Amino acid sequence: MQDPATSTWGEIHRDSVDHPDEFWMRQASRIDWARSPGSALGGDGESWSWFADGELNLCANALDRHVEAGRGDATALIFDSGMTGECREYSYSELLRETAVFAGALRDRGVRRGDRVVVYMPMIPEAVIAMLACARIGAVHSVVFGGFAANELAARIADAGARVVVTASGGLEPGRRVEYLPLVSEAVTLTDGLVSSVIVKERPSFEQSIAQVSSQDGTEWIDWDDATTAAAPADPVIVTATDPLYVLYTSGTTGTPKGIVRDTGGYAVALAWSMENVYGAGVGDVFWAASDVGWVVGHSYIVYGPLLAGATTVLYEGKPVGTPDAGAFWRVVEKHRVNVMFTAPTAIRAINRVDPELELMRGHDLRSLRALFLAGERLDPETYEWIATGLGIPIVDHWWQTETGWAIAANPMGVGALPAKAGSTTTPMAGYDVRIVNSKGQPRNTGVEGNIVIALPLPPGALSGIWGAPERMREAYLSVFPGFYATGDSGYVDDDGYLFVMGRTDDVINVAGHRLSTGALEEVLALHADVAECAVIGVRDTVKGQRAMGFVTLKAGRSRDECDLESELVALVRERIGPVAAFRDVMFVERLPKTRSGKVLRKTLRQIMDGEPHRVPATIEDPSVLDAIVASARTVTTV
Repeated sequence: MQDPATSTWGEIHRDSVDHPDEFWMRQASRIDWARSPGSALGGDGESWSWFADGELNLCANALDRHVEAGRGDATALIFDSGMTGECREYSYSELLRETAVFAGALRDRGVRRGDRVVVYMPMIPEAVIAMLACARIGAVHSVVFGGFAANELAARIADAGARVVVTASGGLEPGRRVEYLPLVSEAVTLTDGLVSSVIVKERPSFEQSIAQVSSQDGTEWIDWDDATTAAAPADPVIVTATDPLYVLYTSGTTGTPKGIVRDTGGYAVALAWSMENVYGAGVGDVFWAASDVGWVVGHSYIVYGPLLAGATTVLYEGKPVGTPDAGAFWRVVEKHRVNVMFTAPTAIRAINRVDPELELMRGHDLRSLRALFLAGERLDPETYEWIATGLGIPIVDHWWQTETGWAIAANPMGVGALPAKAGSTTTPMAGYDVRIVNSKGQPRNTGVEGNIVIALPLPPGALSGIWGAPERMREAYLSVFPGFYATGDSGYVDDDGYLFVMGRTDDVINVAGHRLSTGALEEVLALHADVAECAVIGVRDTVKGQRAMGFVTLKAGRSRDECDLESELVALVRERIGPVAAFRDVMFVERLPKTRSGKVLRKTLRQIMDGEPHRVPATIEDPSVLDAIVASARTVTTV
């Protein structure tokens, strides 16, 4: 097995870590600058920046420069809906024109450089256009998953201080339609007049219209088509490289969402580098990230990365199964001649569950597909081997986070593929100096699992802060291991130098790629009148990676049918958090297992429910509490 550190890639990686300023200055030439930066890395210690004196516009880099280079007729965006059967293509010229006009519509609503716009959209072209339009005029977009509960949407609008919301009539899911407008209307009301304008892309067959939900508090509700018809195209606004491009919210361990801030210049350089070197994709290639624009994957590799590279990006509205069947992915690959695909292990496991023999793959011409990249949660070796055998192409399990914006570790397909290893994310990418340490920050030996940390500074493209709360950056990521970014994941490096990421070390669980705070879920369960105490853990799920499970104690004197109460609690989580929580499991217990200091033994609970060996901590308050849960767990089947 080849050691990544001794390969050609190893030389590139060492250069990026040992000489970051020189390395990233060379990569900066991938971007068109209005004012070229004089240096790459600024600051030191826990405070750093990238290309601080550079100026640019990211939308112009994604669209205008390709048109100006004579590639205006090349296909920029393919929209394929597995829900409606609709398929549309946008050339670079067409996408530029629609983006510039919508940017003008935002400008007409008073949006200026640095203002925030919340985008609450399904997977339709207007979502991409809205994001690019914000970047065009220097506004900061914050994309919130369409269908998120109204109070969660309101919390993000308020935290970002957004005056404008861009939305649509609703989203389509297999077998149902999700009406967005009532949720947006409620969220606008909850923000007490903060929102001045709501722009709505109306879609056919939805029950609610603008007229039915328009608020009476002075908020302007306007149809997308009306807003763009009245608007003049907006020219790109030049911003500094350190200006924020977007805020993307991720759950914190306290239940309070963290607004991850992404800068403009460093992000552009990192994405341009990654498209060529990680994914091996460039001008003329068709790149498909089967994700959602609400995820960081959607930001980086549906919208910005492929367009910066001059590739064609595919926007897919649908699921891996059920739209209409488990052959949906293979249909899209064949129809659009996809060269590089990116999705989550959850999607591949869903296909495996429905079509284990890959019968629906047969008959599709997949010869265009060069590689399949997977990220979102750990890719188990069984699923890896299954899809690798089925496709007969490189399968790349790569690891990254909302905070990093692009891959921390991967197999660098554009430089030269390293031998693959099931269960491993292969090797750190440019600028990521990854270490394995124990709880005291001391290095772990090869093959010994520990905390995965990254030496500072983080490379370009990683988070530049937490929106509105700079102190939270240090508290959340930099204080545990001084001089390092704490990833919150555990893992090890094997004898061949390959990195294995094994799972989370905190109480944030990963449900099909969605990071959800157990604290936030517990707060919702505690709202029920019958609930005295509760604890939420993530249990193993063969499709979603993890799913949330609640342990609930009832208030004294409350006697309820457990089935009815469980249904009420599941509905409450769906209402307050949204369907992304995939919450459906509740165990009613007499008492929660705790230490003498009152800490709930969540890790032990998780081990019990996953059927793993567990050790009863010496500090437990009452061991008999765990005994009762172990007995109950034998009757619970995890899927």
